[in-house]
Amino acid sequence: MQSFFTKLTKKKTGLILAAVFAASAVTFTGCSAGTAADTTESSGAAAQQAAAEASLSDARNTPVVRAAKTVGPTVVGITNKAVARDWFNNPVETEGVGSGVIFRSDGYIVTNNHVVANAKELNVSLADGRTLKGKLIGTDEATDLAVVKVNAKDLPTATFGNSDNIVVGEPAIAIGNPMGLEFKGSVTAGVISALNRTLSVQDRSFKLIQTDAAINPGNSGGALVNADGEVIGINSAKIATEGVEGMGFSIPINTVKDVIDQLMDKGYVSRPYLGVTVFDPESAARYGYMLNIDKGVYVFQLMLNGPAGRAGMQRGDIILKIGDHETNSVADLRAEIAQHKVGDTVQVTFDRNGKEQTIDVSLDEMPQQNR
Repeated sequence: MQSFFTKLTKKKTGLILAAVFAASAVTFTGCSAGTAADTTESSGAAAQQAAAEASLSDARNTPVVRAAKTVGPTVVGITNKAVARDWFNNPVETEGVGSGVIFRSDGYIVTNNHVVANAKELNVSLADGRTLKGKLIGTDEATDLAVVKVNAKDLPTATFGNSDNIVVGEPAIAIGNPMGLEFKGSVTAGVISALNRTLSVQDRSFKLIQTDAAINPGNSGGALVNADGEVIGINSAKIATEGVEGMGFSIPINTVKDVIDQLMDKGYVSRPYLGVTVFDPESAARYGYMLNIDKGVYVFQLMLNGPAGRAGMQRGDIILKIGDHETNSVADLRAEIAQHKVGDTVQVTFDRNGKEQTIDVSLDEMPQQNR
C-alpha cells in the first residue's frame, strides 16, 4: 500500500495545537474566571427599577428595553467548579462563570457545552437572587450545547423564535453575564451582521449567526434576542484578534431546539457516522505527522465492523467525495455526513493506490463513546 505519512520527530504536539488555536483566532466566550459576586438584589433597587419603567415615555420604551424586560429574567449565571491539571499534572480546582437561558418553567436551562465541561459542581444563579444546584442533563460537543436542570418551579421562561426567518440588518440584543456574575444580566445591542457563517474549530464546523452586539467572556450560553423579545440564538463565540471588533457568533435557535429535545429525551444527540478516523494535512501535523496528499482525507483508522469497514474500505484509503461533494478536510467530511440521517446510504468515492473507486455505505448511529 502506498505510504502517505512521514513521522515528524522534532515537533511537539502541544506546540502545534497552541499554534493552531492562535491561528484560528476564534475564542469561545463562556466561563470567565473568577469568584462569583453576591447576587442578592435589594428590594429598594427593585422598586426603583419598577418605578423607572413605569415612567418611560414611548420614545424611551424601545424594542431593546422591552426585550431586556421580557428575556432578562430568564437568563441565569452558571458557575462551573471543575478540576484541571497544572504543569506538574497535579489536580487544581478551577471556577468559571457562564450564562444560560431558562426554556421550561420546571427548571430546564440551555447553555454551552464549554460552559459546563468537566464540571465537578454546577451552581445556577437566578435573576431573582436565588442560587440553586444544577444537574447536567446532557451535552453535545458537536454543536457546543448542553442542558442543565435546577429543582425549581414556576420559573420565567424565554420564548424561542424562528432563526430561519431572521434577516441581515435587523436588531439583535445579547443578554448574559460578561466577566462573571458581578456584571450579570448585561444587555448589549447591535444588528444581525450575517447568517450561516461557518467557523471551524479543531476539525468541527459550526453554522452560526454573526452579530456586532458585544459578546464577551461569560456571555456564552446567554440569549441573542430579536426586537420582538424572542430568543433567536445562544451566544457562543467571538473573533478575538487584535484590531477586530464586533464579531460575535450565536448558535441558531432552530438548531438549539432540535438538540435540546434529544438531550432531554436520551441525554445525547443521535448522529450518523462512517466509522473512520481521518486526517487532512493540517490535522495530521498536530499529531506530529506530515501527510503528503493533494486532496481528500486519509483514513488513518477504521472499525472493521463499522459502516465503512463493512462496505470494504481499508486503512490508507483517501476519501475524495461524499456524494457529489469533495472532502478535502476533516471538517468537510464531518459536515457532509452531518447532512444525513442514521440509516441513510451515501456514495463514497475514494482513492486506493492511485485508483479511484466508489462504494455505497449505510450510515450507523455514532456510538456514545465516539461523541
